[in-house]
Amino acid sequence: MELIRIGDKLIDRRKIASAIDRILELRRRGISQQEVARQLGLDRSFVSRLENLGEIRRGQRVAVIGFPVANKEELEEVLRQEGVEFSFLLTDAERWEYIRTKNGLELLNELMVLVARLRDYDNVILIGSDYRIKISEALLGKEVIGMEIGTSPIKGDRYVDPEKLRCLIREVMQKDGAKK
Repeated sequence: MELIRIGDKLIDRRKIASAIDRILELRRRGISQQEVARQLGLDRSFVSRLENLGEIRRGQRVAVIGFPVANKEELEEVLRQEGVEFSFLLTDAERWEYIRTKNGLELLNELMVLVARLRDYDNVILIGSDYRIKISEALLGKEVIGMEIGTSPIKGDRYVDPEKLRCLIREVMQKDGAKK
């Protein structure tokens, strides 16, 4: 149980997560914001704000970044098949080689160019550690969709399920009959 003290209040994070899950499940089933709010004793505006907080902009322009991935070639094939415009995937060895071949200023400049380039995409799928996902969200905003493959620091390559990645891309790009 994860409890947080805020002043005189003791907050149970599990209880909050459970309530959010219930709200989202009811909304997924098509129940109106007003009805969900009524059923759970909330303000309708809370339900609306919750949805806005987690909303991901859908769009055709998707970039995928990921490291350290064990099955790079397999994932690149999925990205080609799904029409992903930009990808930057590295194995663990490639990521360390990339860092070793640059001085600090070169590395910083390349990362800044990469961030600027990624801002042109509707969504960026980031395959990486919990920490890298948080940093990317801070840099790029809510257009980042995290696909966590471990807790930071990740040592060694991690296998990424290509079909899970394919499904995520299709959902984001509104392929195969997804609602627009």
